[in-house]
Amino acid sequence: MIRLKAFSILFFTFLALHSAAQVKVLGKVNDAVTKEVLPNVVVVLKPKNAPSKVVSKSDKEGRFIVNNLSDGTYDFVFSLLGYSQFSKQVVISGKDIQLDLSLSEIQKDLEEVQIKDKNNEFGIGRLRSVENMAIFAGKKSELIIPENMTVNLATNNARQLYSRVAGLNIYENDGAGLQLSIGGRGLDPNRTANFNVRQNGYDISADALGYPESYYTPPVEAIDRIQIVRGAASLQYGTQFGGLLNFIMKKPVEDKPIEVVTRQSGGSFGFFNSFNSISGTTGKLGYYAFFQYKQGDGFRPNSNFNAYTGYINLKYQVTENTSVNGQYTHMNYLAQQAGGLTDKMFYADPLQSNRERNWFNVNWNLFDLELEHKLSERSKIAVQGFGLVASRESLGFRPNRPATPDNGGPRDLIDGKFTNWGIETRFLNRYMIKELPSVLLLGTRYYEGLNRSKQGAGSDGSDADFKFVNKEDELLSDYRFPNKNIALFGENVFNLSSKFSITPGFRFEYIRTISDGYYRNIATDLAGNVILNEQINETQNRPRSFMLLGLGASYKPKDYLELYANASQNYRSITFNDIRIVNPSFTIDPNIKDENGYSADIGIRGNKGRFVNYDISAFAMKYGDRIGEVQFDDGKFVKRKRANIGNALIVGVESYSELNLMQVVKSQNENLKWSVFGNLAFIKSEYTESQLPGVKGKEVEFVPDMNLKTGMSFGYKGFKTSFQYSYLSEQFTDATNALIPDPNTGTIGVIPKYYIMDFSASYDYKFLRFEGSVNNLANQIYYTRRATGYPGPGILPSDGRSFYLTIQARF
Repeated sequence: MIRLKAFSILFFTFLALHSAAQVKVLGKVNDAVTKEVLPNVVVVLKPKNAPSKVVSKSDKEGRFIVNNLSDGTYDFVFSLLGYSQFSKQVVISGKDIQLDLSLSEIQKDLEEVQIKDKNNEFGIGRLRSVENMAIFAGKKSELIIPENMTVNLATNNARQLYSRVAGLNIYENDGAGLQLSIGGRGLDPNRTANFNVRQNGYDISADALGYPESYYTPPVEAIDRIQIVRGAASLQYGTQFGGLLNFIMKKPVEDKPIEVVTRQSGGSFGFFNSFNSISGTTGKLGYYAFFQYKQGDGFRPNSNFNAYTGYINLKYQVTENTSVNGQYTHMNYLAQQAGGLTDKMFYADPLQSNRERNWFNVNWNLFDLELEHKLSERSKIAVQGFGLVASRESLGFRPNRPATPDNGGPRDLIDGKFTNWGIETRFLNRYMIKELPSVLLLGTRYYEGLNRSKQGAGSDGSDADFKFVNKEDELLSDYRFPNKNIALFGENVFNLSSKFSITPGFRFEYIRTISDGYYRNIATDLAGNVILNEQINETQNRPRSFMLLGLGASYKPKDYLELYANASQNYRSITFNDIRIVNPSFTIDPNIKDENGYSADIGIRGNKGRFVNYDISAFAMKYGDRIGEVQFDDGKFVKRKRANIGNALIVGVESYSELNLMQVVKSQNENLKWSVFGNLAFIKSEYTESQLPGVKGKEVEFVPDMNLKTGMSFGYKGFKTSFQYSYLSEQFTDATNALIPDPNTGTIGVIPKYYIMDFSASYDYKFLRFEGSVNNLANQIYYTRRATGYPGPGILPSDGRSFYLTIQARF
């Protein structure tokens, strides 16, 4: 008995001593240059004479902890995709150890430890201060991660996808998602023409300067991330007040030679979507490719469509420091255009259409070849050559009065051909000033295009026959648009302390816009007989050069809190339509010039771990020499004139926040997810100067005073749901703020306030995923656009209630 007690005392004494020797290593990991915390850093432990194992991973605040370590010598290895590994030998002797460290970004992917970054759980985040070959410090930015959102991906539903981006105004007359039309802060949403739209960093619009309309939008099912930077993006990316919209496509899968994803969707109005992708990495070669087919009947009669989209990306790692990446995109779609409505027609029956012979065809081809080379541990260079060969053709009966019946006869045909190419080079260098890191970005851009637009009579049939019936020299108009752009730009992040940085920048631009062609002046008598048919030749050459300047600032008192501000000059080049005369009732102000002004933001943003994510800011935008169309009487006829309307000031508050309710109730159930978000913008606008009567003091077009989107997401294990409510107050469509709509055309008048509700759900089971959604849950009858031309003119009704189902398989 005594021996047993003695043994027990010795045993528990040994156990207590052993337990006391169990210590922990803890710390925090950040970026060596930007000082931003790094989540998801893998911590690998290599005990002496024992196999390595993963023991921890840094959380959202960059913190990690390794418990229950006995005395001894250990090798710790810290790894994160895109960063150099960091190794540290640690000697433990009975005391906890605090180990704070920094990782340096590299270009090549880590091979020793394969890691996939766990994206922001809220589905939206913000861009880092330095992201690959770009600087975003101090700028208002958003990073959308579609994979983390429960939304309708098959239809590219912009209302849902961009729901957490404050202040966006969206045209919703394309239920299939063939074209994206978003604007903000008083900018016309039409084909996103007021954003600099790119895919993987290269231009995808028809012509970045002369015709910046985006007829091609990549399928959301193929998008990895969407980068949005507001007005301050003008220094790095050039033209457009709206800023940057950059689609980052999915990259080759790194850990397997082949992966196949197939998604099949069906829904209301005869909708069908088939998306199929293949991806993998073999040795130094990685590849990703997809093909999508989409078809449907549309919400209204005469609205059927079919679309084909294909993409391939090949990346070859030539050496450890050099990689080559080639991409090709093809998109072709044919859509019937139901035409616009007057207010009377809309309120009588929003589903009606009296246009059976109107068609629209788009053929888009994008090319890109990139070379990235790491010059040293701190410097790298990227050269990107890109090009576009594309066309858009519109055919139909297009009178200014939507109620006019189509009784047959030749249709109006407009044929646009776009060919352009460019080279953009960027150099990024990280250096130290008094032991504080700084980052320099310098870049050049050369861009050249030769585009052509022809208009004349098309066939008198009903099919999509895009052939002119005129002879080549008898067209209504025929223009060539050679253009050239040379730019030099730079920005530098100066860290004045570990918490405060400023980022000055500049951009020098040389632009040459040329219009060379003719239009035909045709007059008829009361019986319709031609009494005048003359060709009027026109040539304009508008070279100019100028400098843009900007400054950003960032203050981070805490890892999870940032105060930011920026101000930069902006501009928007006159487009082809701004210098082209298409008929004698339409004139161009010979003194028309580029739009100019500035954008400024000041705000607070951050995220407290998995608890809350937020961004609240105020902005001001001075829009100088805003271009638009007005009517005037020349003493004989009422004509339309395209000119600089005047100067406008737009100010507002944009706010977004999302709260993880499971953290509020302190739930420990990792399988249960529940969050609520709110996105609210209040904007005021006014024309402060104008030489035109009835404009000064009026509100700017496309600016709803209140723009609200809010919703809730819930999930348990593989099951996820989301509900969204959207509300926009009324907005004007012309500079004179006409309250009484034009009864004949439907192109001028107020867009009434409206609200929309959406519901989506998904379920993951092994290699399968099932998705479903109900768009416009309450079946609201509304519209967001009064089109002045195609696909109108007139009111374009938005889709009513619709249902969609998707099944996905991943192999």
